[in-house]
Amino acid sequence: MTPRRLPSLSALRAFEAAARHLSAKRAAEELSVTPTAISHQIRQLEESLGVVLFVRRPRQLVLTAQGQTLLAVLSDSFDAIAEVVAKLRRPSARHSVTLSTTPAVAARWLLPWVCLLRDAHPDIDLSIQVSHEWVALDGIVADMAIRYGEGPWPGLVAEKLFDNVFVPVCSPVLRLREPAELVSQTLLHFSSPKAVAPVDWAAWQRQVQVPGLDVSAGLLFSDETHTITAALDGQGVALMSRQLFEEELRQGRLVQPFGPEIKTAPFHLVYPRERLEEPAIAAVRDWVMGLRDAPSRESACRSIVEGQS
Repeated sequence: MTPRRLPSLSALRAFEAAARHLSAKRAAEELSVTPTAISHQIRQLEESLGVVLFVRRPRQLVLTAQGQTLLAVLSDSFDAIAEVVAKLRRPSARHSVTLSTTPAVAARWLLPWVCLLRDAHPDIDLSIQVSHEWVALDGIVADMAIRYGEGPWPGLVAEKLFDNVFVPVCSPVLRLREPAELVSQTLLHFSSPKAVAPVDWAAWQRQVQVPGLDVSAGLLFSDETHTITAALDGQGVALMSRQLFEEELRQGRLVQPFGPEIKTAPFHLVYPRERLEEPAIAAVRDWVMGLRDAPSRESACRSIVEGQS
């Protein structure tokens, strides 16, 4: 293996603190050294790299483009180191599990039931990491994940959670009955730089062929939960995964005025097989899998709160 050719760690720490604060004085206070020592470390780092990291102005530091690039990498790296160190320092009586999933699944499917996990396993600290990107299940970035797709995921156990069925949905105040009425309604869309919905209005229109429907018009959101919120507020009609708003359908706060329903790849809980031997991982796995057959999102958690009052 080729040895790493890295600058002094002290110099990197001094630069990262100064770049974050844009102040040698505040960096010195954070690292318990003198401002002169911070400036010396930064100059050594610039000489080592052969680039200028700061533009020095009276009582102000301004990052150069090279400095901004280095700061981004160092900040992420130091944050990751700090997280691992914090985990190692935690008392052995407590257990930390990081579960990665999409923002909508976290907000709409997991969070209403976290009370059940806390009640059954108060010694487990659950961290729900939201991202549309797949993350490493290495025990550092994350331990488990809820992923969309058919798989397989090499080296991982994949247990199906729920089908991903996309349907039109809106507030009952819109009084929609027929697809043709969409022409006079606002279409609600979801798309972000990191992910797009597996089914959009263009795909739905190809099946239904509503005359005069402009599927490029409407409101666009970068977060699925905002799309559902807009539908609840009567702002338009959304095309969303039914599993994420089943409670609102039961309550009548949202309605599915018509079809068709479009089925796509399901969601799975995935994790390294060997991690299931760990009690905390097994407990979170059982909690997540138990949500497949959960009744009303509100009833169980409300009963726990009432029982504690």
